[in-house]
Amino acid sequence: MKERGFSTRAVHTRIAPTAVPSRPLSVPIYQTASFEFDDTEGLAAAITDLTQGHCYSRLSNPTVDALERGVADLEGAEGALAFASGMAAIHGVLLASCQQGDHIVAPRAAYGGSFAMMKNVLPRYGITTTFVDNGDHEAMRRAMQPNTKVLYAETITNPNLRVADIPALAEIAHEAGARLVVDNTFASPYLARPIEQGADLVVHSASKYLGGHGDLIGGIVVGSRAHLDAAQHLLIEVGGTMAPFVAWLVLRGIKSLAVRMRQHCATALRIAEWLDKRDDVTNVAYPGLPSHPDHALARRCLPTGFGGMIAFELADAARVVAFMDRLQIVARAGSLGDAHSLVIAPAHTTHRQMSPEERAGAQIADGFVRLSIGLEDADDLIEDLAHALA
Repeated sequence: MKERGFSTRAVHTRIAPTAVPSRPLSVPIYQTASFEFDDTEGLAAAITDLTQGHCYSRLSNPTVDALERGVADLEGAEGALAFASGMAAIHGVLLASCQQGDHIVAPRAAYGGSFAMMKNVLPRYGITTTFVDNGDHEAMRRAMQPNTKVLYAETITNPNLRVADIPALAEIAHEAGARLVVDNTFASPYLARPIEQGADLVVHSASKYLGGHGDLIGGIVVGSRAHLDAAQHLLIEVGGTMAPFVAWLVLRGIKSLAVRMRQHCATALRIAEWLDKRDDVTNVAYPGLPSHPDHALARRCLPTGFGGMIAFELADAARVVAFMDRLQIVARAGSLGDAHSLVIAPAHTTHRQMSPEERAGAQIADGFVRLSIGLEDADDLIEDLAHALA
């Protein structure tokens, strides 16, 4: 039988088969801390070997397990681990991949929380990071050291929307004996599956496109069983486990992921083209625009669409606050991948942890604006943006 399509697999994620001849069509919420066993031997077996059953929801839970299997399938990976947040997932995978004295290479223009973790938190464990320019593969090669364990990347960078050449980065990482870890949040598995392009581990903030409705906080790591083993032990021992109800919300969200992503992409392309023609904005960044420096790469690496994120600068940087305050449909909120369109000024929000010099190195100007295009009608969004820019 040929492999079923993306949307079919997303809709048909279910709980693991049981001996019962029927099962619920919708994955139930197993809202329980503990599971009862018929005998002590069964409990001991489940505590020792998670494949023998669920015993405690910090270790495993049927709802969370269904989500992990579903996302792994969509990403083309052997397995997945669900964390309490996207940052917990990134922290878990980096800490599981590195020990004291190890080294990471990462892009300068990455999500501010990831940048802050690598700059301020991981050095407490003796793990250092070298930050290099996005897309500068020679700089990445030069930055690799004998103790480099991770090359970190974002499929589409946050917030300046550069596109990563995953096969090339995988070659750089593997030549140095390191793992390639890719944050695939901006793309989602509908637009890109980095594991199939050579990445070792992929992380998501499930709060964004996977959930899709702005009503949950969660994170996912996908990869091979071998690469996930250390992360799973760390997840259990540290306890950053996803709650069953959150897993159920993400499961509900991924059923409509393909439909939503197609709409996000179509509307974002139309708005990016509209912005690109205006004199009061500059440096419109959207991978679907021919003017984007990575447009050819995006057409190759993102064959099903260019995403729902747009970035641009106001010609008059001093007007950024006035522009945002005049928006009536687009919400001023620090997230993305929502049904609502959202706007932020990264220099003052998501990347405030960076110094002015670090933001300049990441090409995040004070007048820089990041738009997450939602599911509203494109004409209404264009009218709202025109009113705010006037």
